[in-house]
Amino acid sequence: MALVEIAGMDVTEILKNYAAGLRDFGAAELAEMNLSGANLSSANLSEANLSVANLSGANLNRTNLSRAKLNVARLSGANLSEANLAQANLNVANLIRADLRKANLFQSALIRAELIRADLSEANLSEANLSGADLREAALRQANLRRATLSDTNLRGAFLTSANLETANLNSADLSRGNLSGSNLRGAELRHANLTLANLSGVNLSGANLRWADLSGANLRWADLTGAKLSGANLVGADLSNAHLIDASLVYADLTQACLIKANWIGADLTGATLTGAKLYAVSRFGLKTDGITCEWLDLSPEGDKSKIVHLSSTENSKKFFSNTLPTVRIVVDAPLDLDANLALASTYHQMAQLYPALKKAPSLKVGVRRTLLTFHIESNAELFTIAYLAIFPFSDAVATHRNITALVNLLRSPELGTMEIEDREQIERCTTALQNAIAQLEAINPLQVNSELLASNSFFQAPTNTMVTNSSDRSLSVYYHPAFGQPILNQPSLLSHFQTDSMQTPETALPSLETIVDFIKAFD
Repeated sequence: MALVEIAGMDVTEILKNYAAGLRDFGAAELAEMNLSGANLSSANLSEANLSVANLSGANLNRTNLSRAKLNVARLSGANLSEANLAQANLNVANLIRADLRKANLFQSALIRAELIRADLSEANLSEANLSGADLREAALRQANLRRATLSDTNLRGAFLTSANLETANLNSADLSRGNLSGSNLRGAELRHANLTLANLSGVNLSGANLRWADLSGANLRWADLTGAKLSGANLVGADLSNAHLIDASLVYADLTQACLIKANWIGADLTGATLTGAKLYAVSRFGLKTDGITCEWLDLSPEGDKSKIVHLSSTENSKKFFSNTLPTVRIVVDAPLDLDANLALASTYHQMAQLYPALKKAPSLKVGVRRTLLTFHIESNAELFTIAYLAIFPFSDAVATHRNITALVNLLRSPELGTMEIEDREQIERCTTALQNAIAQLEAINPLQVNSELLASNSFFQAPTNTMVTNSSDRSLSVYYHPAFGQPILNQPSLLSHFQTDSMQTPETALPSLETIVDFIKAFD
């Protein structure tokens, strides 16, 4: 049937021809027609003009409406599931409660469209323009909104679980009380967006722009905010427990009473931020930029119940609490690392990490012509001596180093310590307790049974070592220094054995004074 004949049809004739099996109504002129309740399922209406048409309650399941004009059309309650609306114009259209499940809306225009409580689950809305649209309480579960424009869109109470919003534009959008759990918002634009009380648990917001966004009371548990831009954001009362905020920008952000329990924010920039009342249990205080922060008090209790409050009323106290330096354990080996030694070392540390999770992070290696440097970056000052005790285990110097560390602990528990003026003995207690627990585990289980022969036969592990710990205040303490470290005569195995035997017999001679050890620990916080 010719298109001109279709264009001239009235509603009755269109429905009659559809009932007779006609499906091709491509490019038809159907503007302002009343097709409410009509069944046009699987029909071809591509490039048709349906502007201001009444299609409310119509069955348009699997209908081809690609590049169709549906501006100001009435489609409330219509069935558009699996329909093809690619590049269609639906500006200011009424799609309230419409069924658009699995519909293809690629590059479609829905500017200021009404989609209240519409179901767009699993729909393809990639590169669609929904700016100013009303999507209150709409269902967009597993919808593809990659690179879509949703600026000034009302998504209050919408369901966007597991949706793909990668690099989407959501500037000034209202997502308050929305459920976006498990969704992908990597690189999305969310400047000035309203996300109050939104569920963003497990969301990927890495690299997203959230400048001046309102995230007060939002659930961001386990969210990935790596490298996210949160300058000026309102995070008052937000739950960021276990969230990843590595290298995030939180300049002048408001984190008042936010929950950051077990969050990872190494490298974050908190310049000028407000942290008063924030919950920071098991959170690193190192590797952060904290110039000009406002922080009157912090909650360090495990449950965030204010059972352990730390007051930081002054700038000096804040600087003491936070630091830009990560604690490190460094082991310098007086020999270059070869491939066999590297394999043995990696295998040994991997085996030990199964028993001691603190060793799961591999050390950085710097191999020179003469020496090898192993550096362990850790997040807690209290673990410095424990990591030093564990890390030296593959080396022949382990016995002497362990004796030095044990002697050091004994010094910290000596009666002499009671005569010294120490404001907070809790730091010392944490260090000694953690170390004693590790020693007890090592005595009960030999973690190196598998690699013992391999380690003993490789000269790298027989070389002299120097073990040093550096705290978050950038103060260093030598734990053990082999008396023949750096001496070329050590190429003679008999002399090396002699030095090692001497060092094991008199480890106390390498220990710093009790005052030096206490000062080192006092600088932890």
